[in-house]
Parts: sequence; structure tokens; C-alpha cells
Amino acid sequence: MTDDAVPAAVKNEDTLPGFLYALSAYLVWGFLPIYMKALAHISPAEVIAHRVVWSLPIAGLVLVVLKRTDDLKAALRSPRTLLLACMTAALITINWGLYVWAIGAGRALDTALGYYINPLFSVALGSLLLKEKLSSAQKIAIVLAIAAVAVLTVEAGGLPWVSLGLTISWGFYALFRKTLPVGPNQGFFLEVMILALPALGYIIYLQSTGQGHFMAGDQPVYDSLLLAGCGFVTAVPLMLYANGAKLLKLSTIGIMQYIAPTMIFVFAVFVFGEPFGHAQMIAFPLIWLALVVYTGSMLRTARKGR
Repeated sequence: MTDDAVPAAVKNEDTLPGFLYALSAYLVWGFLPIYMKALAHISPAEVIAHRVVWSLPIAGLVLVVLKRTDDLKAALRSPRTLLLACMTAALITINWGLYVWAIGAGRALDTALGYYINPLFSVALGSLLLKEKLSSAQKIAIVLAIAAVAVLTVEAGGLPWVSLGLTISWGFYALFRKTLPVGPNQGFFLEVMILALPALGYIIYLQSTGQGHFMAGDQPVYDSLLLAGCGFVTAVPLMLYANGAKLLKLSTIGIMQYIAPTMIFVFAVFVFGEPFGHAQMIAFPLIWLALVVYTGSMLRTARKGR
């Protein structure tokens, strides 16, 4: 992995290491529903607790190898940094919880929709909160996404709250993460460190009351290996993505981010056999059209910049 130090002048160009980092991250995220489906018999809260606890040593080892522990010490002495890290930790916990629950409840299609909408929501968020100017193409893309959500709302008799919950929690997580004054690896370690104590306490409570699945239950070895592996599938892709993003053009990352939700969509429909009704047949093409419009606009802007 690359060093977290930001060089004085960052070249806006694609590199092979950056592409491989990002591709690896998106492939892990794409296959993650298969992994989480195997944990569907365990409560989402217990899975999240193990994701946090087992991520901590992996994230810590990365910082030691990269020799970035001094930056972490400086962050721990800053009340503002700690407050921001608490906010991002809370948001990522909500996002993880919704995702794990949705996969186990047979709503992987909702998670795919949420992550498709996410880049458009981030653009809208930038316009509303950061006063970033929207292009005509971006406005059209956002309207198409709103239309897709409206179709699903009418069909279901209520908002697609899983998709919107994932979109909103990740959108605000990304927004606040930009203001966190530490590198990507230190920031992730800081988040899981904040969450580790309550997560570990919850695991101890479950184990002591006979409700835990770590080295217990009907299949103790199988469940324990899957729960411990949550650290790998959580920490590694996040840090791969964070480092890959620094070595790629924004337009390249913008296109690659559709890899994971597309894989989730395929697994949901063709592997998990989730229903794909008339509303979805209208909503998903609207979202895909919105992403084509948005991506086309982004690529044109990138070309003009060059």
C-alpha cells in the first residue's frame, strides 16, 4: 500500500498500482454479499461488532508497516479530529448495519440500488452544502434518480428506506471523511479504535449469556472463521480503495465505483433469486440512464481539464 503522506504536487493521472488497488477493493465489495449471506443466521449487531474488533489489528498492522503511527498520535491529541472521527464512525456503523441486515433479509437488490444512487446523492450534497455548481447533465441525472425512487415508492407504498439509508449514511460519511485531517489508513484505524470498546463489550456480553456465535452454537468453527474473517473483508478493501483513489484520476474512480453495485445486482437477481418486478424494471433503467448521463458529463469535464 502507498504512504499516507500527501505530496506537494499530486499528479492527476492514472497509474497501474492505483487501478489494481481500486479494482481489488471493488471486487471484494462485489463478492461481499456472498460472504454476508453465509452469516445471515447471525444477528447484524453481532456481525458488526466482529467487523470492528477484527478490523482493528489489521488496520493497526498497516500503520506500523507504513510507519504512520506519529500521525495517529497527533490526531489523538486533537479534540476536533476525535469529534469528527466519532461522527464518521457512527455513520459507517449505520451503513454497515443496514447492509448486513439487508443481505440477510433477502434485500440485496435494495443495497445495489443504494450504491448506484450514492454518487448522484454526493453530487446533490455538494451542491446543497458546499455550494458546488451543478451542470445541466448532473441536474438531469439527479432528476432521473429521483424519478426512480418515486417509482419504487409508489409501488411499495413507502420510501425504499434501505436504499436511501445506505445512500444517505455513506454520502455523509464521505463528506465528513473529507474534512478528517488524517490520511485514509489512520482515519480508518481511528474509527475502528473508537468503536472497538463498545463492540468488544457487546461480544463479551453475548458470549457470557450464551447468545454469541464465536466458538459456540451449532457450527462453532465455521461461524468463528467467518466472524474473524469479517476483519479482512472490512478493513482491506477500504484501505485498498483509499490508497487507489490517490493514484487514479477522479473520472476513473467515478466509473469504477459502478463495479460493486453491478456485481451485487447480478448476485441478487441470478444467485439469490430476489424478485425483480415491474417497478424495478422501470427504476433500475432510470438509474442506469442517470449514471450514463452523469458519467458522460464527468468524462467531458475531465477532457476539457486536460
